[in-house]
Amino acid sequence: MRRWLNVFLFLLSATMLMARGTDRVKYPGGKSYMFRIELKDKNGTDYSLDRPEQFLSQRAIERRKRQNLDLDSTDLPLSARYIEAVLTTGVEMVSKSKWNNTLLVRTKKQDVIKEISKYPFVKDVRKVWTSPDSIERQKPRTNYHTEFNQWDNIDNNPDGVTYDQLEMLGGNRLHRHGFRGKGMVIAVLDGGFMNADVIPALTKVRQLGFADFAQPVNQESIFHGIDHGTMVLSTMAVNEPGMFIGTAPDAAYWLLRCEDTQSETMVEEDYWAAAVEFADSAGVDVINSSLGYHHFDDPSQNYDYCQLDGLSSMISRTASMLARKGMILVNSAGNDGMGTWKKINVPADASDIITVGAVSANGNNAAFSSIGPTADGRVKPDVMALGSPTSVITGRGVISKDIGTSFSAPLVAGMIACLWQAFPDKTALEIMEMVRKGGNRADCPDNIYGYGIPDFWSIYNKEIRKGGE
Repeated sequence: MRRWLNVFLFLLSATMLMARGTDRVKYPGGKSYMFRIELKDKNGTDYSLDRPEQFLSQRAIERRKRQNLDLDSTDLPLSARYIEAVLTTGVEMVSKSKWNNTLLVRTKKQDVIKEISKYPFVKDVRKVWTSPDSIERQKPRTNYHTEFNQWDNIDNNPDGVTYDQLEMLGGNRLHRHGFRGKGMVIAVLDGGFMNADVIPALTKVRQLGFADFAQPVNQESIFHGIDHGTMVLSTMAVNEPGMFIGTAPDAAYWLLRCEDTQSETMVEEDYWAAAVEFADSAGVDVINSSLGYHHFDDPSQNYDYCQLDGLSSMISRTASMLARKGMILVNSAGNDGMGTWKKINVPADASDIITVGAVSANGNNAAFSSIGPTADGRVKPDVMALGSPTSVITGRGVISKDIGTSFSAPLVAGMIACLWQAFPDKTALEIMEMVRKGGNRADCPDNIYGYGIPDFWSIYNKEIRKGGE
C-alpha cells in the first residue's frame, strides 16, 4: 500500500513496532485466495442502455447529458447468467467491475478455478490475492480532541493555518468570489477515515455517506484504523474560519475505503475499480485518490517502468475511463522521488486525469515527489501543490503539518471542484485542460513540475475575459 505517510511517521511507527514486538494475530478463516475473472462479453445482461435509470442515479445521468457523453457497453452491468454460472462452482463473489467486465471471487480451493477457466464466456483468470498467515491485531478507536488549541487561531486571517496552501493556488480569492465547491460532489478514496464521524470540524462537513470496498477482512469500521483519509478529507472539506479552511468547504463528500492496510496485493486495483464505479453511479463529480502502486507482496506482480502507459494495469485503464464518464480524477504522484523507483505509480500514469506532485512553500519541488514521464512519453505529474508540508487535521482532531503528495493532491481536487462550480457547462476534459494551462510552467512543462502550480483565480479570470470577447 502507498498511503504516502511522511517519513517521520514511518520511522516512528517502525520504532514502536520493534519496541513492543509484533502485534499480530492469526488470519481468521484459514487459507483462501482471490481471483479476477475477465468475461468475454455481457450477453444476457438484464439491462439496456435505453434505461440508464436502472443502474445510474439521476445525478449521474444528468452529469453525462450536461457534457454530451453517451453511454456505452462498459456502463452495462455484467451478465447475471454468467455470474450465476461462476457461483455454482462454490466460489464467493467479492466484487465486480462493469467497466472492465470482471468478477472478483474468493475461494479456499484453487482447483475450482480450472473449472471456471473452461467456461466459454471466460476470457482470462488471474490470481490477485492470497491470504496472509497473520494480520495486525484490531486496535480500539483513538481518542480525539473536541476543540482546537487556542494557538491554532490566526488573528485577522479567515483562512487560518491553511492560508499558505490556499494562497499558492489562488484559492482564497476564488473563495471570496463565492466559489467554494457548492453543488459539487467529491469522492475520497483512501485506506481509513479514523474519527471522521466524530471530530467536530468534520461532522460539520456535508458527508453524503460512506462505503467499504476493501476486502476480505473488515473487522473495523472505516472510521477506526488509520487516519490517512481523515487528513486528506480535512484539506478539502473543513470550514473553521480563523482556524482551518479546506479548498472546497461547501462541497459534499462520499468517503470510500478501497485500500487493504493488511497487505499490498494486486486485488487492491479491483477494490479501487469498484469504488470509482460506485462514485460514478452516485453522481460524483471529482474523485481524489491519494493511492498508488508499483511493488506488491508477491514480487512477480510488480510493475516495470515500461508498464506506466495508462493501459497495462487494471487500475490505470479504469482511471483513464473516468473523464469519458464525466468525472475528474485527481491522483497523487507518489512519494518515491528519493527512492530507487523514483517514478510515478499506477494509476498516476493514467490518461485524462490530473496527477499532482508536491512542492515546498518556496515553490521548489519536494525531493520525495515522484516524477515522470509515462512510458509513452506523456508529461507527469500534471501540476503541483503544497505538500512539504501541508496543514491537516489528524484522526486525533488536532491541526498538524504533514508531508506527501497525498496532501497536495486533495488541495487541487478541492480547487477543481470550485472552478467547475464557476463553469458548470464545461466538460471534465475542458476543466482539466484549463488547470494545466493555468500552471506557472505551462509554457515549458517538464517531468518534475509538470505544468507547474496552477493559479485558479487567474484561470477563472482568464475564462471570464474570454467569455466577454
